[in-house]
Amino acid sequence: MKLKTVVTFLYLVISVPLFLFVEMQPLVWLSFFANFFVLTIIVNYHLNFEKNYSPFMSSFIIFTYLFFLVAPIIQIGDMSTENPIFPNRYPYHPQEVIFANAIIFLFNIVFFLSYVLMKKRIFKISTQPSETSNTYTKPLFIVTLFVISILIVVLNYDFLIDEFERSTYARTTESVASLLIKKKVLFLIPLGAIAICYNYLSKKKKLTPNFLTVAFILIGLVVCLLILKNPFTEKRNALGPIYITLLFIFGNKLINSNVKFFLFMFISMVILFPLTSAITHVDATFDQVWENPHLLIESFVHSGGIANAFNMLHYDAFGNIMATADYIGKNGFSLGFQLLSAFLFFVPRGVWPSKPISSGELVGNYLIEDYGFRYSNLSNPFVSEGFLNYGILGVIVFAILLPYVILKFSNWLYSADYLKKIIAFYLAVHLMFLLRGDFTNGFSYFIGTFLGVYFVPKLVDRILTFSLKK
Repeated sequence: MKLKTVVTFLYLVISVPLFLFVEMQPLVWLSFFANFFVLTIIVNYHLNFEKNYSPFMSSFIIFTYLFFLVAPIIQIGDMSTENPIFPNRYPYHPQEVIFANAIIFLFNIVFFLSYVLMKKRIFKISTQPSETSNTYTKPLFIVTLFVISILIVVLNYDFLIDEFERSTYARTTESVASLLIKKKVLFLIPLGAIAICYNYLSKKKKLTPNFLTVAFILIGLVVCLLILKNPFTEKRNALGPIYITLLFIFGNKLINSNVKFFLFMFISMVILFPLTSAITHVDATFDQVWENPHLLIESFVHSGGIANAFNMLHYDAFGNIMATADYIGKNGFSLGFQLLSAFLFFVPRGVWPSKPISSGELVGNYLIEDYGFRYSNLSNPFVSEGFLNYGILGVIVFAILLPYVILKFSNWLYSADYLKKIIAFYLAVHLMFLLRGDFTNGFSYFIGTFLGVYFVPKLVDRILTFSLKK
């Protein structure tokens, strides 16, 4: 049996019960099914007709399927009849659900058509070697990046210890700017260095002293990265793109086709991630489970299993579209003002006191004030960002810009420059976080990673080249 057939079967096996066994009003059901139908067309195109490797499209599909179909359908099916609310405490209104699905439907249609039409003009696989493809073979360059990585670990020792000891939900004394520079730029430098080392070793077939030196440096860089980026110091949504990028570097054959990457992301995000969330919330201690493993199954089933995981705040994206629309109804469109918080994220609030807060925080504060919610740090999907700023026109514009960016970075994915290839793949996985939102965090975090993984090694290479010429 072909892998494509297995993936299609898995996709349908999970999808069909959602529409057969979850009760909802006919028009609400139809609005979800319309989006499922469009997404299925995109899935078919991606798996059966798209010839080039595009992890970007796989991430887009998995995000849309998980956050705009599976999660909201399960949430609606599990709602109380007396007080039906979404995880963000926004009340369930059938007409608002239909409106949210209409926005998503429009976005997906425009996105897909734009992707197909622009692909012929924008996406071009380079057949010429990059001018920089051989610059990463200098041992001095690799050693320099290794020294920088070690210094980053040593100089941030106290900060790392504090991160290990501090609760995930406890506030840190570090400023936002300092955290962004450390965690999203400096701490990602070893990832770029790892890619360079692997690229060097893959091109060398003899066990020369330089080969062995770089091999040991590669091990040291992996240790540095794991010290800087691990579950004790970083949130799971930030670790995912990093570790999956490592898989792309070291185990490329496992995810080097559309169907393989799609299956990997589908199992990881639609099955394993909700499963682990459900298991960590079972009503039994470790000692009790150790003595009686059957308690794990009983508690897992009693708590609602995987389905209950979709009622958690991790899957608030769909509800936040409706909350955003409700906010706009009372306060009007942002007209681009909200986007300034993303594009000018590097400007300190002390310098610009009226700097807009992120859209997730904006909607979170609105839910706190009007609906008794508890948190202001919420997501706000990419499609919702377009609607918040410019209404339906914003949804259309955002749906055109997204495939443009994807196709531009698709060219990088096929580049002979290995750093371009790595940062492009990272973006493909990070797309899950970027689409979930909010845009300010998704954009600024990627820019930080771009600087750490791509720009800093390039800068070091230029400095070394200039110094050696002198």
